[in-house]
Amino acid sequence: MSKNILLIGGSHGIGFEIAQKLHSQHTVYVASRTNENLGNLDVNHIAYDAETDQLDLTALPDHIDGFVYCPGTINLKPFKMLSTDVFRSDMELNFLSMVKTVHQVMAHLQKSEQASLVFFSTVAVKVGMPYHTSVAAAKGAIEGFAKALAAEYAPKVRVNVIAPSLTDTPLAKRLLSNDKKKEMMDARHPMKRVGNPQDIANVASFLLSDESSWITGQILGVDGGMSTLNVN
Repeated sequence: MSKNILLIGGSHGIGFEIAQKLHSQHTVYVASRTNENLGNLDVNHIAYDAETDQLDLTALPDHIDGFVYCPGTINLKPFKMLSTDVFRSDMELNFLSMVKTVHQVMAHLQKSEQASLVFFSTVAVKVGMPYHTSVAAAKGAIEGFAKALAAEYAPKVRVNVIAPSLTDTPLAKRLLSNDKKKEMMDARHPMKRVGNPQDIANVASFLLSDESSWITGQILGVDGGMSTLNVN
């Protein structure tokens, strides 16, 4: 069954991969700062900066069946080098802007027979990792918010979180900038490779579908085994 899907930040990386996967079977709305890469996809673009703009609700259909919030940061530095302004900035983009956007579209989501929301966290919330204090704090807020929201709006609205490990996207370019770095990052994962956008988009697509209609309030680790296996 065709659904109305709203992607916040769907012109690059994982968001674009989700749009690419869904656009032929669903009506997809991409709200992002640019429409770069979207030219070949049958999607509806809405100019939107999650940190500063109000979403143009007149550009959306009466009901929204699926919602994905894609913007995020990878700000990996020692704690002593991270000012409170950095923490505030990471929290603003990853979490508070997401909350603001959910507020704006909740009435549309509640008009769906059963809406599905998908947020993104990181493996570093479950597994303590050096240099992740700021991003783990912001993503940890997402996990707590998602569970509380899922409880409050069940069964009408489902809310789940995907917690990836390192994924080969433009956001992670600096961490995978040469073969040596990529080999080192591959080796850290039990599956012996970093993730790719398709890995994450496949799970997001499942969570947006009716096939996952009994799944809500979950944190799904799509991380090559990083969060649960120790094979070294």
